[in-house]
Amino acid sequence: MSLKGRLILGAIDLLPEKHISRAVRALAKLPAPVAVRQFASMYNIAVDEAELPIDAYPSVLEFFTRRLKPGLRPIDPDPKVFVSPVDGVLDATGPVDKDRILQAKGRDYSVAALITDAALAQRFEGGSYATLYLSPKDYHRTHTPVSGLISRAIYVPGALFPVNPNAVANVDALFANNERLVIIIESPMFGTVAYVMVGATCVGHIKTAFDATIATNTGGRELKQHVYDPPIPVERGGELGVFELGSTVIVVVEKGMAFDASLAGSPVKLGQRIGTKV
Repeated sequence: MSLKGRLILGAIDLLPEKHISRAVRALAKLPAPVAVRQFASMYNIAVDEAELPIDAYPSVLEFFTRRLKPGLRPIDPDPKVFVSPVDGVLDATGPVDKDRILQAKGRDYSVAALITDAALAQRFEGGSYATLYLSPKDYHRTHTPVSGLISRAIYVPGALFPVNPNAVANVDALFANNERLVIIIESPMFGTVAYVMVGATCVGHIKTAFDATIATNTGGRELKQHVYDPPIPVERGGELGVFELGSTVIVVVEKGMAFDASLAGSPVKLGQRIGTKV
C-alpha cells in the first residue's frame, strides 16, 4: 500500500466510522425542509426528476432515498442487454483474471474475498465485472440489471472506509474490506451474477426491496447468509435495494457477457445498456 493509502487508513482508524455513519443517518432523518433544499442545491440535484415535489420530502434522508417519476428511466428492451442498475459513473470494467479484478490503476483485489465464497468465485473466472459509483447527487435506489432468481444474499460485516476516487486509488482491496451486501442472481440469459452493494463512511445503511430483515450497519459482526427456497424472482429494472446516503455497486458476471469498455469513466443511467451477451 502506498504512503498516501496508509495515511488515509490511519486517519480513518482514529474515527469511530460506524458510529459516525449512524449519527449522520439520525441527523438526516430529522424533519428539516430547509436542509432538504440546501442539500439539493449544494449537489445540483435534478429535483424535477423526483417522484414528488421537493417540499413533500420532510427530511434529507427521505429526499436522498427518493424514487423517480414513473417511466423516467426506460429499460433497454433487448433481452441480451445487461442494463445499468443505477444512476452513477461506470468507474471501471474489465475481465476477471485469476480471481482478480481491477479497483484502480495498479490495484486489484480478489473476487473470492469480495463475495466471501471461493467456490462461487470460480464460476466468474474469464467473466467480467463493472464498478459503478454513486455520488451524493445521484438517485440512490438500486435496480436489477438482469431478469432471474435471487438465490441468496450475504451480509458481510466490515469497515466503512470512504469510496471516493482518492480512497479507491490509494487503499488496497477497499471494496473487499468494507461492509457490504452480496446478492446472488441466477439469470437464464447471463448465468450467475454477483451483485454487491458496498457501504462507506456515512453510508453504512443498506436495505433491500426483497427482504425486510436485511439492513447493514446495525451492529452485526458476523457474516450472515440468507438462502431463499424457493428463490425470489426479479425482473430487469425492478427495484432491488437502497443506499441511505450513497456508495458503490459492483457486478460480476460469468463468461459470455461483455461490458462496454467505451463507457468506463462515463455517467450512466438506470436501464441504459452497459453490456451485451456475446
